[in-house]
Order: sequence, then structure tokens, then C-alpha cells
Amino acid sequence: MMNMSEKKRIRALGLCSGGLDSILSALVLREQGIEVEWIAFETPFFSSRNAFEASARADIPLRVKNITPMYLVMLRNPPAGYGKNMNPCMDCHSLMFRLAGDEMKDAGFDFLFSGEVVGQRPMSQTKQSLRYVEKHSGYEGHILRPLSAKHLPETLPEIQGKVNRELLLDLMGRSRKPQIELARKFGVTRYPAPAGGCLLTDKGFSVRLKDLFHHQVDVEESDLELLKYGRHLRLTEAVKIIVGRTREDNESISSCYRPEKEIVLKLEKLPGPIVLMPSRAAKDLVLLAAAICAGYAKAPMETEVEVCIKTPGRRDTLRVIPIMPREIKHLII
Repeated sequence: MMNMSEKKRIRALGLCSGGLDSILSALVLREQGIEVEWIAFETPFFSSRNAFEASARADIPLRVKNITPMYLVMLRNPPAGYGKNMNPCMDCHSLMFRLAGDEMKDAGFDFLFSGEVVGQRPMSQTKQSLRYVEKHSGYEGHILRPLSAKHLPETLPEIQGKVNRELLLDLMGRSRKPQIELARKFGVTRYPAPAGGCLLTDKGFSVRLKDLFHHQVDVEESDLELLKYGRHLRLTEAVKIIVGRTREDNESISSCYRPEKEIVLKLEKLPGPIVLMPSRAAKDLVLLAAAICAGYAKAPMETEVEVCIKTPGRRDTLRVIPIMPREIKHLII
């Protein structure tokens, strides 16, 4: 019979959002002597910032992967559909567990886990939705939810004796009181508020994303980053402009500027926004964008102002009469 020093170390890989439930699920398993690590995924819609902070505080190793290309394929046509906005929660979780499962196999982990609590979210954390995620991940039986395990069927690691089911929890419902009490027990004092953190749940962002998908087949990561900033106005089916709202907006839009496919417009002698638009736009649309730029800069009405047009290798100047924001409200996405 093997003694404890000879016994194989059990290793578990958990999906980490950085929230309290993620932290607690890992600590519940670590309390059993299981070696835990985390994996977090990044796209322009959500980051791993909270996961990094949780990893440092809890002293749990973290793996981070950018999954934007494959995420976009799923996002355009999620089999289970969207939530209230453009959030494909069940198919998002299925994809993440599939990728985490591949990492589990490659790195020699014994099973996967996450901090989901049955009934905490009415759409994505029901028993039915958790079952959907597991089935479509390709790793059925390998996904353990330590915080709600006693409300769910036994998983393979429990059946195989790798995890003591009696030491797992039976949390259920939307109340956060049990988690807060458990956090005190583990000495966890810092964790983010239980907000979504995913831009796909934001109504305004979702409207812009729908517009982008409708008008553009090939979408790059910088296209998605730009959805976060400024005002977006659609001039034609093929041409959209982005107008900065603040200095920070202007800086962020400038950082996404692609000289090979876009041009930048900016007032020559007055403070105001920058405007980004496709370089293929017809001259009359460039004139319109320049006038809009002047209007948002609050240039004098019915007075010509100079707008600088920056294209690869050259700078031009247009003189335009400002168009006031109230006149182009119908163009705003």
C-alpha cells in the first residue's frame, strides 16, 4: 500500500474570472490537498486583469490565452443563441471548457473546475445550462463545480476518488452571504464586485458589434477595440466614422489607427476630436466627415475651418463649414 509521500499528486485546472467564486472554488479544492492552477482567456470583450490579481493574492499559478479568432467564429453564430444583448454565455462557457480541457490533457491535469453556483444566474447557471456546457465542451464528466457539487451529479474525479465529495459544498441561489462567510474563513478580504465584466452584456457595445458584423465580413481585433471608444456614425453601408469624445478617446482611437486602411481627420487650428474613417471612402464622404469633425469641435457656425487629413505619406487640408451634432443624430450607431 502506498503512503502519502508515494501517492500521486492530484492536479486540477480551473477557469478563473478573478471573482470571489473562482477564488473560493480553488481554495475548497486546495484544502483537500489538491494542486490547483488556473487558466484565463482573453478577447477584446473581456480581460484577464482580475484573474492576474486573484492569482497573486491567492498564490495560485495562472495560464492566460488569447482566443479572439476562434471566439469570433462562435460569436457570429452561437448554437444556443444570445442572452439579453450579444452575450452567448452558454456557448462561450462551452468553448472555454473545451480549450481548458485540451490544456488539461496536454499538461497532465486530472480534471477541470470552475466557481459556478447553481441558480446564481437565471440563464447561464441553471442545472440545464451547466449540463449544456458540459456536454458541448467535449469533456463530459471532467468538470467539477466545487461550490455546488452536492446539487449536481457526481463527476469522474469524485467517482475515481480523486476528490472527496463530502468536503465539497452545496451552495445554491443568488444570495452571496454564504460566499462572503466562506471568504472570511479562508481569509479572503479583497475581491472584485460580482459584476459581469464582459462587454457583450453591454447594450451600447452590442449595438455597435451587431452593426460591425452586419457590414463587415472580415473583422480584425483592432476593429473590436475601436468599438469601445468615441461616437460611431454610419455614413453609408460601406463607410463608418469614429469620432473621439475626450482626449482619452482620441488617444485610444489613435493607438488603433491602421495607416494602410484608414485616414485620420483633425482640426488644424482648434482643439477637438479626431475622426477615423476608411481610406477607400469617396471624396464627398471625406468632406462630410471633415464637417462633422468641425461640428463636434464646436467651431464657429457657418464659418469655414481647416481640417487636416492624414493619409499614409501625406497630409492635406480641407476647408469646410461645420455640421452641428444635432443635424447628424440619425447617423449615430
